[in-house]
Amino acid sequence: MPALYVDDSIDKVAIGQPAPDFELRTDENQSWRLSDSHGRVTVLLFYPQNETLVCTKQLCSVRDHWSDYLATKATIVGISPGTPDEHRRFSKSRKLPIPLLADPDRTITRIFAEHWLYPLSFTRGVVVIDAKGIVRNRDIMLRAFRPSDEKIITDIYAARGDALNDVYEDLKKRAASSSSIHGAL
Repeated sequence: MPALYVDDSIDKVAIGQPAPDFELRTDENQSWRLSDSHGRVTVLLFYPQNETLVCTKQLCSVRDHWSDYLATKATIVGISPGTPDEHRRFSKSRKLPIPLLADPDRTITRIFAEHWLYPLSFTRGVVVIDAKGIVRNRDIMLRAFRPSDEKIITDIYAARGDALNDVYEDLKKRAASSSSIHGAL
C-alpha cells in the first residue's frame, strides 16, 4: 500500500525549507498526516526494518527514555517499509509508545531520508520539523549506527527554541514600531 497522500511538489527536503505534507497508515491502520501535527515539533524516525538488531535497539531506547521525549511535547513517529500489521506486532512485542507508520514503497523515506551516496536500504534517518512545518534538522546515517536519544531531544529543544526566537523577533518588531508611533505623537 503506497502513501495515501504526499505533497510531491518537493523532491527532497532540505534544512530550512517547509516539509512536504504526507499521509501514511499507522500500526493501528489509522491514517496519520504530517499537517495534523502543525503547531508542534515533529520528529520522524526513519528505520530500515522491524525486528532487526539496531532498529529494535533504537526504538526500545526511545521507549526507555520516553519520559524525556514526553517532556519535549513533540510528536514522534517511526517510519519503516513494513505493513501496518507487521508494525503492530513489532510495537506490541516491544511495548513501543510511538505510532509506527507504514511506508512500504519508501516514497516518504526517499523524500525525507535519502542519502546522496548510500542506497536507501543502507541508511536510517531522523528529521526534526518545527511547529511551523520547517525542517530544522536532518540526520542520515548508515543503518549500522543509531542516533542517540540525547541528540534527538537536543534537536527537538533547538527546534522549539527557533520558534520562540521567531516570537521574540516579532515582539521586538512590534515594540519598535509601537515606540516609533508613540515617538511621532
